[in-house]
Amino acid sequence: MSGNNGTKRRYPPLHVKLYRLATGIIWLLLKLLAKPHVEGRERVPMEGPVIVVTNHLHHLDVAAGVTIPRPAWVLAAEKYEHHIFGPILRIAGAIFIDRGEPDRSALRQALNVLEDGNALAIAVEGTRSRTGALAEGKLGTAYLATRSGATVVPLAIWGTENIIPAWKRLRRADVYIRYGEPMRFPKGKARTAELEEYTKEIMVSLARLLPEEYRGIYRDHPEVKRHSLTDASQA
Repeated sequence: MSGNNGTKRRYPPLHVKLYRLATGIIWLLLKLLAKPHVEGRERVPMEGPVIVVTNHLHHLDVAAGVTIPRPAWVLAAEKYEHHIFGPILRIAGAIFIDRGEPDRSALRQALNVLEDGNALAIAVEGTRSRTGALAEGKLGTAYLATRSGATVVPLAIWGTENIIPAWKRLRRADVYIRYGEPMRFPKGKARTAELEEYTKEIMVSLARLLPEEYRGIYRDHPEVKRHSLTDASQA
């Protein structure tokens, strides 16, 4: 997991020992500040290329990454390079991407990570939600999945927005981190229409993991509504 190819670096290095130390510290802090509930970590394949794709509600969503059961490189917006979480992201081999335009260099590095059989974590919406619920998904995750043949595992997180307000009242907020079923898409050069369809499938899988108030623009999607009705009938 060095990220090197001869003398030329193919992607940023992930410092395994520092990574494990940092994730351990963050997990301890999360348990001190909140009450985390984690479900489905066993759904993440421990070998082969994997994309763990998440929603993004709050700056503290970085806590979700520490529950991934294997080291995972991070694809992060360029604005976080000099953010307070910048050093933590760099320990996790962060690939900083310019969200304003197609960043071919960052995408190539991300593909290299996956082609080497590693795990990559991505916030599929591309940035933090301004509404507190799911926004439209970007095509980048589907692009990387189809080009690399990586397994996609949805990871939903909610409740992080309540951590600071609750702690001000000397309480710990409940934070929920839920992994969904792995997804696979046909490997190869997908057309834009196909990437859009795969992205919709990814977003629906995330919406199904989230409570209704966090589903945003996917709240009324037929597959999400059908899933909700099935859950209600089985309750």
